[in-house]
Amino acid sequence: MSGHSKWATTKRRKAAVDAKRGKIFTKITKAITVAARTGGGDPDMNPNLRLAVDKAKVANMPMDNIKKAIMKGTGELPGTHYESIIYEGYGPGGVAIMMDVLTDNKNRTISEVRHIMTRNGGTMAEAGAVTWVFEKKGYILIDKERMDEDSLMGIVLEAGAEDLKNDPDEDNYEVITSIEDFQKVKAAVKQAGIEMEAAEVTMIPKTYVTLEGKEAEQMLRLFDAIDDHDDIQNVYANFNIPDKSLIQ
Repeated sequence: MSGHSKWATTKRRKAAVDAKRGKIFTKITKAITVAARTGGGDPDMNPNLRLAVDKAKVANMPMDNIKKAIMKGTGELPGTHYESIIYEGYGPGGVAIMMDVLTDNKNRTISEVRHIMTRNGGTMAEAGAVTWVFEKKGYILIDKERMDEDSLMGIVLEAGAEDLKNDPDEDNYEVITSIEDFQKVKAAVKQAGIEMEAAEVTMIPKTYVTLEGKEAEQMLRLFDAIDDHDDIQNVYANFNIPDKSLIQ
């Protein structure tokens, strides 16, 4: 699951990966192919490809699959042409939703996504309606048991991180970086021998909408339904659900 709402936990993240590994491989394959097509097949020279390959490795995708996806992108193997689109919308309570899409049939995809939104209390929005709510940032998640806050802060800030968030109600530190410094901070954390629960470039909300009760339940169903669609690479939403309202 992509998109970082305050309620999202590592446990939920890992459960989603295990339950939908085949679907995740399909999405990552698309991302690798498109990145290779637009920026070349060398991850060292293509930052978008490097990020996609890193995500593939985290998901334990076989290297043979990764190589074939790159070759489809560079034209060495036949492959499908995917179009990159951003869809925007609103969820229950006015939650802003942004979706990264890779599709070979945009008419089919928009129809299916609109149907998902309507069934779950959401609505589609015009281009640019909610993108201002989010900022593109590097995001690293680290279990608090792996290192104390002061030591970790020294490592990541020296490497160029913008912020280290320590919510007392959460089990993980959140390290926020600029896009330019993401790889450098990630490398510093890895060099320090600290295992990362997640490390990716994502869209971070500037503000959050707090949901409870039926709106919270409806938003969770909507988020999962969107995220489950084969053509949705990432879904971002600015909702916060208090622990007391979180569905397990």
